[in-house]
Amino acid sequence: YQAEVPVNWCPALGTVLANEEVKEGVYIETGDPVEKKNMRQWMLKITDYAQRLIDDLDLVDWPESLKTMQRNWIGRSEGALVKFKLVNDHGSFEVFTTRPDTLFGCTFCILAPEHRLIKQITTPAQQQAVSDYLQEVDKKSERDRTTQVQNKTGVFTGAFAICPINQEKVPIWISDFVLATHGTGAIFACPAHDERDHQFAQKFDLPIVEVVAGGNVEKEAYTADGVHVNSDFLNGLQIKEAKAKALDWLEEKQFGKRHVTYHLRDWLFSRQRYWGEPLPIVLDDENQTYPVSENDLPIPLPPLEDLSVSESGESPLTRAKEWVNQVPKVQGKTVRRETNTMPQWAGSCWYYLRFVDPHNVEKAWDADIEKYWLPVDLYVGGTEHATLHLLYARFWHKVLYDLGHVSTPEPFQKLFNQGMILARSFRDDQGKYYYPSEVEKKGETWVVQGTETVLQTRLEKMSKSKYNIVTPEEIVESYGADSLRIYEVFMAPLEDEAVWQTEGVVGVRRFLERSWSLLEMKDDQLALDASKELEDLERTLHKTIKKASEDIEKLKMNTTISQMMIFMNEAKKLKRIPTSMVECYFRLLSPFAPHLAEEAWSLLGHTSSIVYAEWPSYDEQKVTDDVVNFAIQVNGKLRSNLSLPVDSSQEEVQEKALVIEKVHQHVKDKEIIKVVFVPKRLINIVVK
Repeated sequence: YQAEVPVNWCPALGTVLANEEVKEGVYIETGDPVEKKNMRQWMLKITDYAQRLIDDLDLVDWPESLKTMQRNWIGRSEGALVKFKLVNDHGSFEVFTTRPDTLFGCTFCILAPEHRLIKQITTPAQQQAVSDYLQEVDKKSERDRTTQVQNKTGVFTGAFAICPINQEKVPIWISDFVLATHGTGAIFACPAHDERDHQFAQKFDLPIVEVVAGGNVEKEAYTADGVHVNSDFLNGLQIKEAKAKALDWLEEKQFGKRHVTYHLRDWLFSRQRYWGEPLPIVLDDENQTYPVSENDLPIPLPPLEDLSVSESGESPLTRAKEWVNQVPKVQGKTVRRETNTMPQWAGSCWYYLRFVDPHNVEKAWDADIEKYWLPVDLYVGGTEHATLHLLYARFWHKVLYDLGHVSTPEPFQKLFNQGMILARSFRDDQGKYYYPSEVEKKGETWVVQGTETVLQTRLEKMSKSKYNIVTPEEIVESYGADSLRIYEVFMAPLEDEAVWQTEGVVGVRRFLERSWSLLEMKDDQLALDASKELEDLERTLHKTIKKASEDIEKLKMNTTISQMMIFMNEAKKLKRIPTSMVECYFRLLSPFAPHLAEEAWSLLGHTSSIVYAEWPSYDEQKVTDDVVNFAIQVNGKLRSNLSLPVDSSQEEVQEKALVIEKVHQHVKDKEIIKVVFVPKRLINIVVK
């Protein structure tokens, strides 16, 4: 739908931004300042799906922290819509409150500066003061208005309203901390039990009436639980019971009704820029809208030389007169194209659906193919997407689900938050970043090459804007794609931050070269039990299969690579190993180094791809350790280690421990007063 709404306007980019794209008054992608501006915009009714977006989080296997971020952003609040009638006027306004039990403590009401009633209710005596105040508010951003914790501002309208629960006459004020876009744009104030209202009341010397006992409301707002006082039929009740009774009373007297509200706002979907999908809408001379025929889709963007936004904020597409106006009539009416485009989020809302059937020219995807692939089994992404892409995609998917175009209510079944990759950045005192190739180290200081310009250096998230990225192409060119793949999963647990070190790729490359050399060690005639060393290597291989099988399911691939390196170290101690062992190893390596494994598989004589080879299985008996590592302590301090049979007794471990030189030197000529033995783990010899 279309609406004239206050929008987040970014002058530097010449476009509107969604609420989720703005943080602390700036665009989160670029840091450019953002201001409020009224404009005609296209909106999507994501608020219609607010409750389902909350409820259906129970259907997915996501980190609880990310679910909480979405629930808080959607912001469900249960309470009441309460009607306040105007004194000496036939009008009224509504407020939403989660604390109807505190209505007996209402001593004034506050309207947002944009509220529709301001002009109507302001008395002649207050008109100049109100006009001056509204002009001051126009200069403030929404962020400034909501973050002025201590410095509350406001002005009295001269009008009064009737508090419905006790019929008391209360003054109506205006204050910039009340927003027209939140709730109803009006609140009732109970300064005794709300910190913000208390600050306002103290500044403007307004009454404070205690209705919940337990604090000193003249000094500060009391927000904890307690028994109601000065509250007529609510006296003596705790907050929970008082809320319920107040709600019942309001509905019975028809002064209010139970209501659920959400912090989530409708999604502002249009942008005033050239790059973006054109909205498939045409408008007639009366601004009535019509959908573009499917036969005319997709709509290509017209060629333009000037892509800048006009001073009035209109899209650069308005300059493409022929593209805008030369379109077929609709219902006999002359129409023009909508010149706003879609945001970048439009494509990212459904790309995963197109991926399942990307070459289909008849429709977006085939229903049977969608049913086979969806939902996405695993989504790996950062928490920065929590209230943007992940929320938008869930909403978009639910609309498609309701229309019967997809078979699942949720798009992404399991979600894993990966850690950030960090790299060293270099920046001067003016904030300018430099590439690593532009800097050098002099002593302990980094400087711009050939100058004395001192640079600050620190580890930051890899970013093009910070000049600290490493392109995949340069790593692939030097070390191969498989080296890059394995280094990325080996450098740290997937959920942790990791520091990029190109020299680490060198080590991985050497590991792959050693893996390749197994082809020269294969022996078709050699049996697995040909020697004790081969039997030990077979046990290590079965442990590697078990670890890889379990770790991949848990996304612990870094420890899988570590175990494969252990196998390689043991294998290289031998001259020949059975071909079956080599084949098994490359099947394990295939998910991590598919190019090398595919080539090795072919050289091993196979004609079909390794991806069709069965995943190896392990023998449980061959992964059970019959030897364990005992920690040897003296007076609680670790002195040595011993590898002994798992069922070794205290006497056996103690006997062998006492002859170890590092242990013997701490117990000789001393009395052993106690021995602590933990089977399979440690022995602690206590001496004096």
